[in-house]
Amino acid sequence: MSAIDKRNTPSAAPRKRAATPLPPEADTADKGESLSSVARVFAILGAIGDSGQIGISELSQRLSLSKTTVHRVLQTLKALGYVTQEVETERYRLTIRLFELGAKALESVDLVREADIDMRRIASATREAVHLGMFDEDAIIYIHKIDADYGLRMQSRIGRRNPLHSTAIGKVLLAWMDPADAREVLSHIEFRKSTAKTLASAEAVMSILPQVRAQGYGEDIEEQEEGLRCLAVPVFDRFGRVIAGLSVSFPTMRCGADTKLHYVALLKEAGAALSARLGYRQAAREPADVTHPG
Repeated sequence: MSAIDKRNTPSAAPRKRAATPLPPEADTADKGESLSSVARVFAILGAIGDSGQIGISELSQRLSLSKTTVHRVLQTLKALGYVTQEVETERYRLTIRLFELGAKALESVDLVREADIDMRRIASATREAVHLGMFDEDAIIYIHKIDADYGLRMQSRIGRRNPLHSTAIGKVLLAWMDPADAREVLSHIEFRKSTAKTLASAEAVMSILPQVRAQGYGEDIEEQEEGLRCLAVPVFDRFGRVIAGLSVSFPTMRCGADTKLHYVALLKEAGAALSARLGYRQAAREPADVTHPG
């Protein structure tokens, strides 16, 4: 089964976002000359995208551009295949041409290469070990790692698999799954205790997943290796699915309250930046958290 979370899509139509206003210098058609032609094009494309379908008059009012300017830009976009005009309503909508361009850009995105930028930034700031891990059947697999400056000895290495239930990355991957999928995955796991603190059942893991999702990060407190702690955040793809976890690992003796807050902030910032480069756009208001029954 797929380990990647497919979020439930709300039945209600998404609320339309207000069109991005043009800069002050473009408030009127007279001042519009100070705005570049390229900016006009993208402002019009953005407004059409936000509205679904829209006419020239509404575009003109919304963007404070003359109808002549709007019409000229639309005709150019139509000729290039980026917009089409409905025959009956004469309103304009976007075509799949923009998606095709975006897809080409995303094809060139390599997860490890993109993550390396943020991982090295975290490693430089913390001097601790940083990992990138993905789901692999009933475990996680490390696909990239930056070693700690302190010579920290860990069991992790690129290509190594570790349990889902005893790692921070594993908890993150499970927390953003549909609860039924998470429970199905856990039903195939042998809950071996790596340390005295390792969670020992599917119920124990399921009970903590709502908190992981609510706080935006997972935590391993000496559950995989004695004396080591780990914090992890999710990495989203362009569909809003969690495809990986980004983590920092460090000795328990170096973990004070301020240290944890600092590391969580670094991870969240890096996770958001990496997700954005992978095409993820966070909604203004996320859907209600999925409830994971214990």
